[in-house]
Order: sequence, then C-alpha cells, then structure tokens
Amino acid sequence: MEYSKQVIEHFTHPRNFVKKAPKKGEFDSQALAGNPVCGDIIKIWLKIDSKSKKIKKMDWQTFGCAAALATSSVLSEMVEGMEIERAKKITAKDVAEKLGGLPAIKFHCSVVGVQALKEAIEKWEKR
Repeated sequence: MEYSKQVIEHFTHPRNFVKKAPKKGEFDSQALAGNPVCGDIIKIWLKIDSKSKKIKKMDWQTFGCAAALATSSVLSEMVEGMEIERAKKITAKDVAEKLGGLPAIKFHCSVVGVQALKEAIEKWEKR
C-alpha cells in the first residue's frame, strides 16, 4: 500500500492534534465517530463564531492507522475559517482528494472524519 506525500506529511506532522481533551467550555461542540470494522475512532472539538457562523478551530484525537490520522489532520485545516453551511457540504471524497488520494482500502478513514464533523455541527446547531 502506498501513501501520497500529503498523507505522509499529515501523519508525521499532524495539525491541531491534542494529547489531552480540552477543558469543559473551551469549545462549542464535540463529536465522536468510529468505524467498528477497522477500529478507527475520531473525536473532534469545534470552536465556532456564533456571529459569523465560521469554524474558528477544530482540535481532534484519533485512534487508528496513518490514514485515519492524516484525514483528521487535513480535515482540521480544511474547516478552519470555513462557514458552517459550507463545512456541512464537505465529503469524504473532498478530504481524500486534499490528501492526494487514499488507497481504496483506506478511504473509509475520510468517511469517519466527515461523520464526526457533521455530528459536531448538528449538535452546535441544536444548542
């Protein structure tokens, strides 16, 4: 299995990864998503500007393979500064393309990240 340079870069130098969960109230929403088949799990936290409805920050923790870590990292970069309505339209394919592609057997990693993002946004909207 061969990974793109972008996957390797995000795996070896992850952006917005946190070792410890943020303090309560530090972020506006959070979500957890996983794939029971492979065991990849992602937890994300979103800081959202309620006036502009833009994502100011996305921190994350992922337990899984290199592709799961890379997709979480690139997704966090993609959404920062993005309006909520636009972020809701991000697809797993968008994430995979931003990484220069993923092996077919690892495409599900991008799905898990997008699921967590959409769940966190939905929770924020319901507040």
